[in-house]
Amino acid sequence: MISKTTIDQVYETARVEEVIGDFVQLKKAGSNFKGLSPFSDERTPSFMVSPVKQIWKDFSSGKGGNVVAFLMEHEHFTYPEAVKYLAKKYNIEIEETERTDEEKEEANARESMYLVSEFAQKYFSETLWDTEPGKAIGHTYFKERGFSDNTIKKFGLGYSLDEWEAFTKTALEKSYQLEFLEKTGLTIVKEQTDGTSRKFDRFKGRVMFPIHSMSGRVLGFGGRILTNDKKAAKYLNSPESDIYHKSKVLYGIYFAKQAIAKEDNCYLVEGYTDVIQMHQRGIENVVASSGTALTPEQIRLINRLTKNITVLFDGDAAGLRASLRGIDLILEQGMNVKVCSFPEGEDPDSFAKNNTYEDVVLYLEENAKDFIQFKTSILTEEAADDPIKRADTVRDIVNSISKIPDQIKKEIYIQECAKMMQISEEVLYNTLAQINKKERGEANKRVKQEQKAFEVVKHDAVVEKVDVLYELERKIIEMLLLYGNRKEEFEDLVLKENEEGELILEPEVVEAKVYEKVYLDLQEDEIELTNEQFKNIYYRLIGDLNEREEFTINSFLAGLEQGLVGEVSSILMEEERYTLHDWERKDIYPKEKERGVAQLVGETILTLRCNLIKARINELQTNTEDNTGDNSETLEEIMNYLQLNKLLNAKLNRVLS
Repeated sequence: MISKTTIDQVYETARVEEVIGDFVQLKKAGSNFKGLSPFSDERTPSFMVSPVKQIWKDFSSGKGGNVVAFLMEHEHFTYPEAVKYLAKKYNIEIEETERTDEEKEEANARESMYLVSEFAQKYFSETLWDTEPGKAIGHTYFKERGFSDNTIKKFGLGYSLDEWEAFTKTALEKSYQLEFLEKTGLTIVKEQTDGTSRKFDRFKGRVMFPIHSMSGRVLGFGGRILTNDKKAAKYLNSPESDIYHKSKVLYGIYFAKQAIAKEDNCYLVEGYTDVIQMHQRGIENVVASSGTALTPEQIRLINRLTKNITVLFDGDAAGLRASLRGIDLILEQGMNVKVCSFPEGEDPDSFAKNNTYEDVVLYLEENAKDFIQFKTSILTEEAADDPIKRADTVRDIVNSISKIPDQIKKEIYIQECAKMMQISEEVLYNTLAQINKKERGEANKRVKQEQKAFEVVKHDAVVEKVDVLYELERKIIEMLLLYGNRKEEFEDLVLKENEEGELILEPEVVEAKVYEKVYLDLQEDEIELTNEQFKNIYYRLIGDLNEREEFTINSFLAGLEQGLVGEVSSILMEEERYTLHDWERKDIYPKEKERGVAQLVGETILTLRCNLIKARINELQTNTEDNTGDNSETLEEIMNYLQLNKLLNAKLNRVLS
């Protein structure tokens, strides 16, 4: 268990905008930050971070919380892991007790897979540095590639012994379960005909490249064989698992994320060694698709950090056409794409190895072309003087332009293409229109097929009924969170009889803190919050506000269960969604709530009273309908409630029908 002192120190030190900034590209929006949701596919920012409140809210998925909740949601950390991650980031020493065997067994399967992967990375690294085969084979290979010892250690590179079960045997001796060794693909289990099973290491005799998540967790491995065995694959990756999905991972993203955000550009290469060599040369904003075809998920990973991608191709033109297909995917995500190819026989690895940092940077700056220029030069070279191939080239380029969601960019690219291909803009616009029409037709066809596949039942539109009580209780929690300790002058309403014997509400000004006013009013009317979550948060808030002189959202959230943290964050960030629209730029200035806190509190309590009185009146009326006896007392009570309700609504400037 991690000590409370450590947890408190982590919460006090960690800055939500700094931590989330490692995973999402954030831009200033008033006093807050905004960015694209890391939990859904979107092109318009709906993700908000509040440095003042130290919370975040994702309006597209509904998720929200504090800095720990973000790590638990985004990186699938357990609570202790999230705290440890933050402690490491901010150099906070962790006080904790050793896990018992029982606690290890209780760890869920996913967590067990992470633990196994992290152990494997340490094992392969130690094998590289501490064993004779590791030094002679693994370390020598990396040194020949030009990697320094610091680089080898930074990327956690290692070596798997050329033995059938060296790793598996060690892992089992260290009490790691075979089930998770098999699930991560580190160990292969073969059932024998005699009913026994044979276990052996997947990465036997390979140098190892750990694959990290954006937060630095080990998800899987890439292993390169060093012998000339034609039957064995040169590179072997971990199989798909609960923690490793090849199509959703980019090699090097953990080491590149800060540089990508800082440079506002990401270099995309093909292999592990390309990333490492470029990084070692000083160009750190580089990631690899690990030899797989680029996927939308991988592109969205980059999109969180920057809108700009520069794709780096080898000098070998053989795979260029296939790689060009990936560019269309990037364009579909609304990103800006540049392309740079290296001289014949060179790749990012060799070029970075054989040139200085300044030379590499200069080459990339001078040779990175806009995708339209690059694609045009490649395809026109292939088409040569063949008019049919030239027509196909034009169609291919316009097809790429059609993928761009931004209409202004589309128009600019059409103009560029017209100049380069020496063809009229009108022809290109007509071609673009044909492509769009075809795509719309195919989309409509898919919709019709889906409609045929399912029986469509039409329902009359039902207007969703607003739960007034829920909204009022939520508003009470919001007021306590935002203004609980603020002292205000409130106008209390005292029920009195005037000279004519009529009931009236006489105003009386009292000074109190917001939390005192809310608590006393609810106590006086014997009102209990009906929503269990709100009730739990309410009593925690009243207790904290009463006991602490310096109440902060951060310290309050630190003491809450994670389920309640999400609810509190949703309440606090609800109004922040409107800052996403940037109203001030449109000369619209919404009224600031802080200017009328006393009025807000008073009106909310009055509205809650009216709501409860209405519910009581309905209950009494139902009783009179069910009771055939004397209802005079009940009717008199109803009349009194109706009169009180009328007075309260008059105070709220509401007209009752």
